[in-house]
Amino acid sequence: MRVVLAGYGSRGDVEPLIGLAVALQAAGAEAVVCVPPDEEFENRLGDFGVPFVPFGQSVRELVTSGRADPPAVAAALVGEWFGPVARAAEGADVLVATGLMPAGARSVAEHLGLRYVLAMCHTISLPSAHRRPSQRPGKPYPPDETDNRVLWAIDAENVNAMYGPALNTHRAALGMPPVDNVRDHVYTGELLLAADPLLWPSEELLNLDVTQTGAWILPDTRPLAPDLVAFLEAGEPPVYVGFGSMPMHTSKDVGQVAVDAVRVQGRRVLLARGWADLAQIDSGDDCFVVGEVNQQELFRRVAAVVHHGGGGTTTTAARTGAPQVIVPQIVDQPFWARRVAELGIGAAHDGPTPTFESLSGALKTALAPETAVRAAEVASNVRADGAEVAAKLLVG
Repeated sequence: MRVVLAGYGSRGDVEPLIGLAVALQAAGAEAVVCVPPDEEFENRLGDFGVPFVPFGQSVRELVTSGRADPPAVAAALVGEWFGPVARAAEGADVLVATGLMPAGARSVAEHLGLRYVLAMCHTISLPSAHRRPSQRPGKPYPPDETDNRVLWAIDAENVNAMYGPALNTHRAALGMPPVDNVRDHVYTGELLLAADPLLWPSEELLNLDVTQTGAWILPDTRPLAPDLVAFLEAGEPPVYVGFGSMPMHTSKDVGQVAVDAVRVQGRRVLLARGWADLAQIDSGDDCFVVGEVNQQELFRRVAAVVHHGGGGTTTTAARTGAPQVIVPQIVDQPFWARRVAELGIGAAHDGPTPTFESLSGALKTALAPETAVRAAEVASNVRADGAEVAAKLLVG
């Protein structure tokens, strides 16, 4: 069996696909992964011997430039599904799509006669009567509208405006009829929710049948660098601060703010460079900067984790029992922040732009003894078999 896994997104979208690809290989299937052409993704796939097909532009370039034109990005991405992804999928049995609205995925699967599976790492963009949709580019939601069904109808209009013209142009070229509701077209069929059921409880969704597998976790056995180990062993566990693929454009001094807020708690600081390009702010020996690192190992050795609230980082911190402070930026991150606070395993920062005062307050909660106790309790209940569950569903 040959399975093509494709998604346009950042590290938090790519890493789960690698985890599933490895699980599929273990189950005897052939897996090919189509993701953006960023070197870090190619290197990670190469580490596990997973065939890599690049599509779209560099996601890091797109995110950090701050100059993206949403309609142009959407149209180009649709074309990529009918180009590199479609060529990679020829002769396959299954196409699993994820990441930024995979508008062309189902059409490619239909044209090639493949089984189509949509995978999501959260439910934020899935229509639900129980919550408002996030605002996409396009028509704004009426401020006084309280009927969620009306708001989700506007959401569908915005998806159509963004992706519809390009999608239907490509479908017409293949002799396929037009799609009048792109969002629901993409969301119709098999849908896998790759999120831990404790951390992200599934909710009732409108006309959607979702199978929650648990998070797709890629086991990481890479050793920590000797200089990092030396720093960790030179004193009490530090506080990790990193914002992953978030450039933190609205927080130009976020590194200084974070270091000051951690120091006032009497803690050492471990900065993760990330796409915000965090760097050493002074010559103090209580601060250390890391690049690419094994978070699964590192988070077991820190006092707390301050991060943006990506699903992968949140799940890794929860699995290792590390208290968290989430400074949410976009999409699903506010939900992860609220959930961490609800579970008592950390604090949800109020808004995307931390100040010394706001981050200090959140850190006090995360570093409280009772938070550490609760985080250790929850850690044993976070599942690690989601990729294996999904692989069995696909192969079986």
